[in-house]
Amino acid sequence: MNTERLEQLAGLEAALGYKFRDPSFLDCALTHRSFANENPDLMMKDNERLEFLGDAVLTLCITDMLVKKFPDCTEGDLSKIRSSIVNERPLAGLARELRIGDYLLLGRGEDISGGRSKSSLLANALEAIIAAVYCDTGFAGAFEFIGNRFHPLLETGAAGVFYQDYKTCLQETTQNRFRVIPRYSVIREFGPDHDKVFQVRVAVGEVVSTAGLGRNKKEAEQRAAKKALEAIEKLTPPNGDEDVQE
Repeated sequence: MNTERLEQLAGLEAALGYKFRDPSFLDCALTHRSFANENPDLMMKDNERLEFLGDAVLTLCITDMLVKKFPDCTEGDLSKIRSSIVNERPLAGLARELRIGDYLLLGRGEDISGGRSKSSLLANALEAIIAAVYCDTGFAGAFEFIGNRFHPLLETGAAGVFYQDYKTCLQETTQNRFRVIPRYSVIREFGPDHDKVFQVRVAVGEVVSTAGLGRNKKEAEQRAAKKALEAIEKLTPPNGDEDVQE
């Protein structure tokens, strides 16, 4: 690896927040098969084996983080959250934020066809970089690296699952049991613009009315829906004649 390439990779290391002891791991993680095939004289390995390893390391680390962060979640919920994080779309999005495409070594045809912006290539390269960190520093270092880089995705992934589950579950429950749909309304919002808190109420006909707080409307809605489900569970089971009109 020449000095120019080392200086180029230093820019990516700064974005990653990780300084490689052996930069050749990072260089390999950024080498696409098309480049290696077109430059056999360089005797460079492509990043496919690192990608395979990185996927396993990422899956294990994310699983460990989720189990510890959400001790009350079911296996099903944890699987949904993990699947929302360890897949091409969010990985490619994070790779774009880090501008990984600028550092890829691609064959001429792959480069001309827009390989630097292809989601599949970017996601694969990010997984390969994770493996490169693992090879360079071991599991503890890789775990810390993933925790730093993937923390926002952990939050949004969990939020997406919880919003969907509580609100969808409440709607299905109320339609089947009471033949009404939940109605959400913002009661109030308070706090400064950069740290606003919302209070949302959900009403199920005349049967249940609960409220929830959140940093955004979706979070407040899901907490209100969760409380409504808990309240409905405490009600006397319907006798078959129960009917609530909106």
